[in-house]
Amino acid sequence: MTPRESWRMQHERLHVKHKGHEAMHAEMILILGATLVVAQIVLVQWKQRHHRSYNLVTLVQMWAVPLYFTLKLYWWRFLSMWGVFSVITSYVIFRATRKPLACRTPSYASSDFLSCRMVYKWFLLIYKLSYAVGLLGYVAIIFTIVGFNVFFRIKAEDSMDVGVVMLFYGLYYGVLGRDFAEICSDSMASTIGYYSHGGIPSRSLSEHICAVCAQNILVDVDEEGVMENTYQLSCGHIFHEFCIRGWCIVGKKQTCPYCSEKVDLKTMMNNPWEKTHVLYGQLLDWLRYLVAWQPIIIGIVHGINFSLGLE
Repeated sequence: MTPRESWRMQHERLHVKHKGHEAMHAEMILILGATLVVAQIVLVQWKQRHHRSYNLVTLVQMWAVPLYFTLKLYWWRFLSMWGVFSVITSYVIFRATRKPLACRTPSYASSDFLSCRMVYKWFLLIYKLSYAVGLLGYVAIIFTIVGFNVFFRIKAEDSMDVGVVMLFYGLYYGVLGRDFAEICSDSMASTIGYYSHGGIPSRSLSEHICAVCAQNILVDVDEEGVMENTYQLSCGHIFHEFCIRGWCIVGKKQTCPYCSEKVDLKTMMNNPWEKTHVLYGQLLDWLRYLVAWQPIIIGIVHGINFSLGLE
Protein backbone atom coordinates (compact mmCIF):
# COMPACT_ATOMS: atom_id res chain seq x y z
CA MET A 1 0.00 0.00 0.00
CA THR A 2 1.39 3.35 -1.04
CA PRO A 3 1.55 6.27 1.43
CA ARG A 4 -1.16 8.06 -0.55
CA GLU A 5 -3.51 5.06 -0.31
CA SER A 6 -2.77 4.71 3.41
CA TRP A 7 -3.57 8.40 3.99
CA ARG A 8 -6.82 8.03 2.01
CA MET A 9 -7.86 5.02 4.09
CA GLN A 10 -7.20 6.89 7.34
CA HIS A 11 -9.20 9.83 6.02
CA GLU A 12 -12.16 7.57 5.22
CA ARG A 13 -12.01 5.98 8.69
CA LEU A 14 -12.05 9.43 10.23
CA HIS A 15 -15.18 10.34 8.25
CA VAL A 16 -16.91 7.11 9.32
CA LYS A 17 -15.97 7.71 12.97
CA HIS A 18 -17.43 11.23 13.01
CA LYS A 19 -20.44 10.53 10.82
CA GLY A 20 -23.66 11.86 12.39
CA HIS A 21 -21.79 14.08 14.87
CA GLU A 22 -22.44 17.34 13.03
CA ALA A 23 -24.40 18.84 15.94
CA MET A 24 -21.64 17.91 18.38
CA HIS A 25 -18.99 19.46 16.14
CA ALA A 26 -21.02 22.66 15.84
CA GLU A 27 -21.28 22.83 19.62
CA MET A 28 -17.53 22.34 19.98
CA ILE A 29 -16.88 25.15 17.48
CA LEU A 30 -19.18 27.46 19.44
CA ILE A 31 -17.37 26.61 22.67
CA LEU A 32 -14.01 27.33 21.01
CA GLY A 33 -15.20 30.66 19.62
CA ALA A 34 -16.78 31.78 22.89
CA THR A 35 -13.68 30.79 24.87
CA LEU A 36 -11.40 32.71 22.51
CA VAL A 37 -13.56 35.84 22.78
CA VAL A 38 -13.81 35.70 26.58
CA ALA A 39 -10.10 34.96 26.95
CA GLN A 40 -9.19 37.86 24.68
CA ILE A 41 -11.34 40.27 26.70
CA VAL A 42 -9.88 39.05 30.00
CA LEU A 43 -6.29 39.28 28.74
CA VAL A 44 -6.79 42.78 27.31
CA GLN A 45 -8.35 44.04 30.56
CA TRP A 46 -5.61 42.41 32.62
CA LYS A 47 -2.92 43.98 30.44
CA GLN A 48 -4.47 47.44 30.71
CA ARG A 49 -5.13 47.36 34.46
CA HIS A 50 -2.09 45.39 35.71
CA HIS A 51 0.53 45.64 32.97
CA ARG A 52 3.51 44.47 35.01
CA SER A 53 1.87 41.34 36.43
CA TYR A 54 0.55 40.45 32.97
CA ASN A 55 4.02 40.75 31.45
CA LEU A 56 5.60 38.74 34.27
CA VAL A 57 3.12 35.85 34.02
CA THR A 58 3.37 35.87 30.23
CA LEU A 59 7.17 35.79 30.42
CA VAL A 60 7.15 32.83 32.80
CA GLN A 61 4.83 30.95 30.44
CA MET A 62 6.94 31.88 27.41
CA TRP A 63 9.95 30.47 29.23
CA ALA A 64 8.29 27.31 30.61
CA VAL A 65 5.76 26.15 27.97
CA PRO A 66 8.36 25.31 25.27
CA LEU A 67 10.41 23.50 27.92
CA TYR A 68 7.47 21.17 28.60
CA PHE A 69 7.08 20.25 24.92
CA THR A 70 10.85 19.94 24.54
CA LEU A 71 11.10 17.34 27.30
CA LYS A 72 7.99 15.56 26.07
CA LEU A 73 9.13 15.35 22.43
CA TYR A 74 12.89 14.93 23.13
CA TRP A 75 14.02 18.06 21.28
CA TRP A 76 17.53 18.01 22.75
CA ARG A 77 18.95 20.62 20.37
CA PHE A 78 16.39 23.18 21.46
CA LEU A 79 16.88 22.18 25.11
CA SER A 80 20.64 22.78 24.93
CA MET A 81 20.19 26.23 23.36
CA TRP A 82 17.43 27.05 25.84
CA GLY A 83 19.72 26.06 28.70
CA VAL A 84 22.64 28.21 27.51
CA PHE A 85 20.36 31.19 26.96
CA SER A 86 18.72 30.75 30.37
CA VAL A 87 22.04 30.51 32.25
CA ILE A 88 23.62 33.58 30.62
CA THR A 89 20.44 35.67 30.83
CA SER A 90 19.90 34.69 34.47
CA TYR A 91 23.40 35.92 35.28
CA VAL A 92 22.80 39.18 33.38
CA ILE A 93 19.50 39.75 35.22
CA PHE A 94 21.13 38.95 38.57
CA ARG A 95 23.87 41.54 38.06
CA ALA A 96 21.47 44.10 36.57
CA THR A 97 19.12 43.95 39.55
CA ARG A 98 21.81 44.30 42.25
CA LYS A 99 21.82 47.42 44.42
CA PRO A 100 23.85 49.54 44.29
CA LEU A 101 24.39 49.20 40.55
CA ALA A 102 27.88 49.72 39.15
CA CYS A 103 27.42 51.60 35.87
CA ARG A 104 30.56 52.35 33.93
CA THR A 105 30.39 53.84 30.48
CA PRO A 106 33.45 52.16 28.88
CA SER A 107 32.56 48.64 27.85
CA TYR A 108 36.22 47.65 28.28
CA ALA A 109 36.33 48.49 32.00
CA SER A 110 38.15 45.73 33.89
CA SER A 111 35.54 45.23 36.55
CA ASP A 112 33.71 42.23 37.91
CA PHE A 113 30.51 44.26 37.96
CA LEU A 114 28.24 44.21 34.95
CA SER A 115 27.70 47.73 33.66
CA CYS A 116 24.48 49.11 32.25
CA ARG A 117 26.05 49.22 28.82
CA MET A 118 26.99 45.55 28.96
CA VAL A 119 23.44 44.58 29.91
CA TYR A 120 22.04 46.45 26.94
CA LYS A 121 24.74 45.01 24.69
CA TRP A 122 23.78 41.45 25.63
CA PHE A 123 20.11 41.96 24.90
CA LEU A 124 20.89 43.97 21.77
CA LEU A 125 23.00 41.02 20.60
CA ILE A 126 20.11 38.63 21.26
CA TYR A 127 17.76 41.00 19.42
CA LYS A 128 20.01 41.26 16.34
CA LEU A 129 20.74 37.52 16.26
CA SER A 130 17.05 36.64 16.55
CA TYR A 131 16.24 39.15 13.81
CA ALA A 132 18.90 37.70 11.48
CA VAL A 133 18.04 34.04 12.19
CA GLY A 134 14.30 34.67 11.81
CA LEU A 135 14.87 36.53 8.53
CA LEU A 136 17.05 33.71 7.16
CA GLY A 137 14.39 31.19 8.14
CA TYR A 138 11.71 33.20 6.40
CA VAL A 139 13.86 33.46 3.25
CA ALA A 140 14.49 29.69 3.33
CA ILE A 141 10.75 29.02 3.52
CA ILE A 142 10.03 31.37 0.60
CA PHE A 143 12.82 29.83 -1.48
CA THR A 144 11.41 26.37 -0.82
CA ILE A 145 7.88 27.42 -1.80
CA VAL A 146 9.17 29.02 -5.01
CA GLY A 147 11.32 25.96 -5.75
CA PHE A 148 14.82 27.45 -5.56
CA ASN A 149 15.96 24.52 -3.40
CA VAL A 150 16.11 22.41 -6.58
CA PHE A 151 19.03 24.47 -7.88
CA PHE A 152 21.05 23.51 -4.80
CA ARG A 153 19.89 19.87 -4.92
CA ILE A 154 18.22 20.13 -1.51
CA LYS A 155 15.05 18.21 -0.75
CA ALA A 156 12.01 20.38 -0.19
CA GLU A 157 11.32 18.69 3.15
CA ASP A 158 14.83 19.41 4.42
CA SER A 159 14.93 23.06 3.35
CA MET A 160 11.43 23.67 4.72
CA ASP A 161 12.35 22.08 8.05
CA VAL A 162 15.47 24.25 8.32
CA GLY A 163 13.47 27.37 7.47
CA VAL A 164 10.72 26.66 9.99
CA VAL A 165 13.22 25.83 12.77
CA MET A 166 15.26 28.99 12.14
CA LEU A 167 12.12 31.14 12.00
CA PHE A 168 10.87 29.68 15.29
CA TYR A 169 14.25 30.12 17.00
CA GLY A 170 14.52 33.71 15.85
CA LEU A 171 11.02 34.72 16.94
CA TYR A 172 11.07 32.80 20.23
CA TYR A 173 14.39 34.14 21.51
CA GLY A 174 13.50 37.57 20.17
CA VAL A 175 10.42 37.61 22.40
CA LEU A 176 12.28 36.32 25.47
CA GLY A 177 15.16 38.74 24.98
CA ARG A 178 12.89 41.79 24.75
CA ASP A 179 10.86 40.74 27.79
CA PHE A 180 13.95 40.15 29.94
CA ALA A 181 15.44 43.41 28.66
CA GLU A 182 12.34 45.25 29.85
CA ILE A 183 12.80 43.86 33.37
CA CYS A 184 16.47 44.90 33.41
CA SER A 185 15.65 48.34 32.02
CA ASP A 186 13.12 49.00 34.79
CA SER A 187 15.44 47.77 37.52
CA MET A 188 18.59 49.59 36.36
CA ALA A 189 16.85 52.88 35.60
CA SER A 190 14.99 52.83 38.93
CA THR A 191 18.22 52.06 40.79
CA ILE A 192 20.07 54.92 39.09
CA GLY A 193 17.23 57.20 40.22
CA TYR A 194 16.33 59.18 37.10
CA TYR A 195 13.41 56.90 36.32
CA SER A 196 10.46 55.78 38.39
CA HIS A 197 7.69 53.49 37.20
CA GLY A 198 4.53 55.53 37.67
CA GLY A 199 6.10 57.94 40.12
CA ILE A 200 8.51 60.83 40.58
CA PRO A 201 12.24 60.18 39.99
CA SER A 202 14.39 60.26 43.12
CA ARG A 203 17.13 62.31 41.42
CA SER A 204 17.09 65.53 39.44
CA LEU A 205 18.54 65.19 35.97
CA SER A 206 21.46 67.54 35.37
CA GLU A 207 22.45 68.93 32.00
CA HIS A 208 24.64 66.68 29.83
CA ILE A 209 23.79 63.58 31.90
CA CYS A 210 22.18 60.52 30.28
CA ALA A 211 19.22 59.34 32.37
CA VAL A 212 19.65 55.75 31.17
CA CYS A 213 23.29 55.14 32.16
CA ALA A 214 23.89 58.20 34.42
CA GLN A 215 27.11 59.07 32.57
CA ASN A 216 28.23 62.34 31.01
CA ILE A 217 27.24 63.20 27.45
CA LEU A 218 30.37 64.43 25.70
CA VAL A 219 28.96 65.11 22.21
CA ASP A 220 26.43 67.82 21.42
CA VAL A 221 23.23 66.93 19.59
CA ASP A 222 24.31 68.62 16.33
CA GLU A 223 27.84 67.17 16.38
CA GLU A 224 29.03 63.94 14.80
CA GLY A 225 30.55 61.70 17.45
CA VAL A 226 33.55 59.47 16.92
CA MET A 227 32.27 56.52 18.97
CA GLU A 228 28.65 57.48 19.56
CA ASN A 229 26.21 60.25 18.76
CA THR A 230 23.82 62.10 21.06
CA TYR A 231 20.07 61.99 20.55
CA GLN A 232 17.48 64.51 21.77
CA LEU A 233 13.84 63.54 22.29
CA SER A 234 10.92 65.83 21.57
CA CYS A 235 10.68 66.63 25.29
CA GLY A 236 14.16 68.19 25.16
CA HIS A 237 16.08 65.58 27.19
CA ILE A 238 19.26 64.24 25.61
CA PHE A 239 20.77 60.75 25.79
CA HIS A 240 23.51 58.63 24.34
CA GLU A 241 22.11 57.28 21.08
CA PHE A 242 23.03 53.71 22.07
CA CYS A 243 21.26 54.08 25.42
CA ILE A 244 18.00 55.53 24.11
CA ARG A 245 17.83 52.99 21.28
CA GLY A 246 18.34 50.17 23.76
CA TRP A 247 15.73 51.71 26.05
CA CYS A 248 13.06 52.10 23.35
CA ILE A 249 13.67 49.34 20.80
CA VAL A 250 15.16 46.53 22.90
CA GLY A 251 13.65 47.43 26.28
CA LYS A 252 10.18 48.06 24.77
CA LYS A 253 9.86 51.52 26.35
CA GLN A 254 8.01 54.21 24.43
CA THR A 255 8.40 57.04 26.93
CA CYS A 256 11.23 59.33 27.99
CA PRO A 257 13.25 57.68 30.79
CA TYR A 258 13.04 60.85 32.88
CA CYS A 259 9.78 62.71 32.20
CA SER A 260 7.75 59.77 30.75
CA GLU A 261 6.67 61.77 27.70
CA LYS A 262 5.57 59.66 24.74
CA VAL A 263 8.34 58.81 22.25
CA ASP A 264 7.68 58.48 18.53
CA LEU A 265 9.86 55.54 17.53
CA LYS A 266 9.59 56.36 13.83
CA THR A 267 11.49 59.62 14.32
CA MET A 268 14.42 57.69 15.80
CA MET A 269 14.99 55.73 12.59
CA ASN A 270 17.66 57.22 10.36
CA ASN A 271 16.65 55.31 7.25
CA PRO A 272 13.61 53.33 6.02
CA TRP A 273 15.33 49.99 6.61
CA GLU A 274 15.49 50.62 10.37
CA LYS A 275 11.71 51.03 10.53
CA THR A 276 11.42 47.27 10.07
CA HIS A 277 12.63 46.94 13.68
CA VAL A 278 9.35 48.52 14.82
CA LEU A 279 7.34 46.04 12.74
CA TYR A 280 9.50 43.20 14.02
CA GLY A 281 8.81 44.30 17.60
CA GLN A 282 5.07 44.29 16.93
CA LEU A 283 5.35 40.79 15.45
CA LEU A 284 7.15 39.59 18.58
CA ASP A 285 4.40 41.04 20.77
CA TRP A 286 1.80 39.11 18.77
CA LEU A 287 3.86 35.91 18.97
CA ARG A 288 3.99 36.27 22.75
CA TYR A 289 0.23 35.83 22.92
CA LEU A 290 0.34 32.88 20.49
CA VAL A 291 2.99 30.91 22.40
CA ALA A 292 2.14 31.84 26.00
CA TRP A 293 -1.65 31.93 26.08
CA GLN A 294 -2.89 29.90 23.12
CA PRO A 295 -1.94 26.49 24.62
CA ILE A 296 -3.72 27.43 27.86
CA ILE A 297 -6.84 28.55 25.99
CA ILE A 298 -6.87 25.32 23.96
CA GLY A 299 -6.44 23.35 27.19
CA ILE A 300 -9.44 25.13 28.71
CA VAL A 301 -11.49 24.31 25.61
CA HIS A 302 -10.52 20.63 25.86
CA GLY A 303 -11.48 20.64 29.54
CA ILE A 304 -14.91 22.11 28.78
CA ASN A 305 -15.47 19.59 25.98
CA PHE A 306 -14.44 16.71 28.24
CA SER A 307 -16.70 17.83 31.06
CA LEU A 308 -19.64 18.02 28.63
CA GLY A 309 -18.85 14.62 27.12
CA LEU A 310 -17.88 16.03 23.72
CA GLU A 311 -15.23 14.32 21.60
